[in-house]
Amino acid sequence: MKFIEFGVGNKWLIRTETELSDGTELEEKGIVRPIKIQSFYIRVWIGKTVFILDTKDGFKKAKKNRIKIKLVFGIKSL
Repeated sequence: MKFIEFGVGNKWLIRTETELSDGTELEEKGIVRPIKIQSFYIRVWIGKTVFILDTKDGFKKAKKNRIKIKLVFGIKSL
């Protein structure tokens, strides 16, 4: 699964995070192709609370261990 994100709060303004089959993640600057769009999402991370609005999965709220401030638009891809 790939997550292509545009916004503030990440290391780069535009980045691709790839989840590998062994559970590790690879973060790369820019857009890594190929892209097979699964859904679009908006993620707002304030403190330890993350709000996600996804076109496929709907609304989610999660708690994280670290404190961040992020506002990103993303594309979930295979």
